[in-house]
Amino acid sequence: MQAVILSIGDELALGQTVDTNTAYLAAKLAELGIWTRYHETIADDQDLIARALVRAGGEAELMLVTGGLGPTKDDLTRQALAQAMEVDLEEDAEGLKAIEAFFAGRGKTITEANRVQALLPVGAKGIPNAKGTAPGIRATLGKAMVFVMPGVPFEMKAMYADSVLPAIKEKAGGGRTILTTKINTFGLGESSVGQILDDLMDRKRNPTVGTTVGSGVVSVRIRSEFADPAEAKTKLDETVEQVKQRLGAIVFGRDEDTVASALLEDMRKRKLKIATAESCTGGLIGKMLTDIAGSSDVYIGGWVTYTNEMKQSQLGVPGEVLEQHGAVSGQTVCAMAAGALERSGVDIALSVSGVAGPGGGTEEKPVGTVWLGLASRVHADEPTVQAIMVKFPGGRPQVRERSAMCALQMARLHLAQEPLTGISWINRTYPGE
Repeated sequence: MQAVILSIGDELALGQTVDTNTAYLAAKLAELGIWTRYHETIADDQDLIARALVRAGGEAELMLVTGGLGPTKDDLTRQALAQAMEVDLEEDAEGLKAIEAFFAGRGKTITEANRVQALLPVGAKGIPNAKGTAPGIRATLGKAMVFVMPGVPFEMKAMYADSVLPAIKEKAGGGRTILTTKINTFGLGESSVGQILDDLMDRKRNPTVGTTVGSGVVSVRIRSEFADPAEAKTKLDETVEQVKQRLGAIVFGRDEDTVASALLEDMRKRKLKIATAESCTGGLIGKMLTDIAGSSDVYIGGWVTYTNEMKQSQLGVPGEVLEQHGAVSGQTVCAMAAGALERSGVDIALSVSGVAGPGGGTEEKPVGTVWLGLASRVHADEPTVQAIMVKFPGGRPQVRERSAMCALQMARLHLAQEPLTGISWINRTYPGE
């Protein structure tokens, strides 16, 4: 069985909202051995939606549609489905009763606009929505089973699990199992990762291996497709281990793991604490850490010392260091990290100072030049301090983001006692050049 996924909404077509529903559904279908032929995003235009529905109904046995089931005039999916099926809309008594009960449970009366949500194409069936007012729709179009679900992610996921998944399983029966995962790395470019994994990326191989890049992270995508679920999992696990062994310490996690979440987990296991001292990143390292729920048991906080005066008063950076070497130097970030370590009492302190651009660069320190510092009590009786200089391409947002991630990866490698040579952007180190 093959599938097509359609996402409906102006906000999706215009890029105002990121479509997470399609990724979720495609992954769920893959678990069932169902290959998604393609997915398409369509604006709130009835004719456009109807044509997309007809096309998909002729190309796949399964069609999943999300969005356009609300009560407003731009919610046109039900009308477009009726147009594609060449039938009228009719009110579904059970659907209307469920909508009325939803409003009554909240002490409200159903509006005329919400009654529209009880309309179904003739011949279609409603799908209960336990989380909202919009019933889903089940129909047949061309050779495809059609399931229309709300665009609100938590409503869609509940409806898929409760009603759509059981129906797909009943129809699809046994099939091939497709298992996927991502191995996330930071430190080497995509071409370098590709060279290391060259033979594993042979397109005739099963499991297949490919790479994707985003925000400096190179993710290794693995897809295992076999008739037997056990074999699919065994082969997937074998390839995962091969990839991890070859790439070594630059691997920081799988699937939705981030460098920040990986560092926090590692430090949590060791019962360690961390603090930050930031200049050009303006608190971005702290943000990445606090984006992770429960980070307060590891990350205690930090300083944003954007000016030299703040570096001196808040972190104790000596004025002569700033005068002799400048704010963007190994000496300064070492002093920043040491000051943060001493003042916070943590086990590791990270610091950063650089030229994020677009201005401020010099011949000696061009835009993209960043120094990262690390002070630690972890592997020695007395605190140790080290720094690396990295040079990043790109504009201000890219330099700041990669600087923050590089600092976090630097801490990971330090904890694992791995050499920093796993970070390809390193230009110099201090001390110990």
